[in-house]
Amino acid sequence: MSTNDPSALSKLAPEEAAHRVQRAGELLRREIHRVIIGQEQMIEEMLICLFARGHCLTIGVPGLAKTLTVATMARALHLKFSRIQFTPDLMPSDITGTEIIEEDATTGKRGFRFVPGPIFANIVLADEINRTPPKTQAALLQAMQEYQVTAGLQTFELEPPFFVMATQNPIEQEGTYPLPEAQLDRFMLSIQIGYPSREEERRIVHATTQPVHEQVKPILTGRDLVAIQQLVREVPASDHMVDYAVDLVRATRPREPGAPGFIANWLAWGAGPRAAQYIVLAAKARAILHGRLAVSAGDIRAVARPVLRHRIFTNFNADAEGVDANQVIDKLLQTVPEPSYGESGASADPTARAASSGRHR
Repeated sequence: MSTNDPSALSKLAPEEAAHRVQRAGELLRREIHRVIIGQEQMIEEMLICLFARGHCLTIGVPGLAKTLTVATMARALHLKFSRIQFTPDLMPSDITGTEIIEEDATTGKRGFRFVPGPIFANIVLADEINRTPPKTQAALLQAMQEYQVTAGLQTFELEPPFFVMATQNPIEQEGTYPLPEAQLDRFMLSIQIGYPSREEERRIVHATTQPVHEQVKPILTGRDLVAIQQLVREVPASDHMVDYAVDLVRATRPREPGAPGFIANWLAWGAGPRAAQYIVLAAKARAILHGRLAVSAGDIRAVARPVLRHRIFTNFNADAEGVDANQVIDKLLQTVPEPSYGESGASADPTARAASSGRHR
């Protein structure tokens, strides 16, 4: 799919552009699966996040190929890859870069020169991000939100595409620093990885205990990826699909009038407006990954879990009952009805429709 013109996709007929993006996604999956066995859901959600120009937080126990998947994806995308191993003694300048004093050999004058840090890459792996203090974690905030890095009095632009994937180990909590809510909100998706099936685990053991290793071939260039990211934003989402995303997000807020009863019982805080933005964007990316030119309710429901799970916060009642964020979201998806055609914007209180239907009890 390589092209020298990032706008080439937009010049194609919509159906052809969607077909090319779908084909690109299939080729990327094929190359990643040369190294990674199974983990279909993780790879799908990573591609959604990548194509939607977001960042993702991946949570799973050690040994589930989180780091290897990102490194493999970087090779399949022919992009500059950088890995930052987060530790308690890591400093912000170890991520963004630092200024050094340099002497001009001809004039003898000294001056400062900025040496870029590992954040200056296309794909950045923030490995075990919760093992470093908040001051260092915050060094990623400006880069993730504004695609810029400020050092001293200078601001440096990050070359697109720019994608941050952070990993987190949910088991070991001693000596870790939970991510602040402000930083969690910068991640489009929170991807949870489970154990492989028995057959997948058998194949993993067989593949990794022999000397032959599969070679990954580059499928897309950075310019191709930028073109896809631009095209994703052009995928239409109807008003009633946008309403559906907004209804879901507003229904997570315990103090919202008409919020389902279980929300007030289980949640301390709900999701902010960025959640609805990311649901629609991720749904657009999922639609075009599957070769479709419009967002469906199925796309909204498919991305609701990874978008919302790190933006809602359970309270003591939920913890006492053993209810986690995923269970709250699943119940929410059963409760909030999809807006009907012709009802777009009809109600000033979208969650009231769920209350009147009686489906949220």
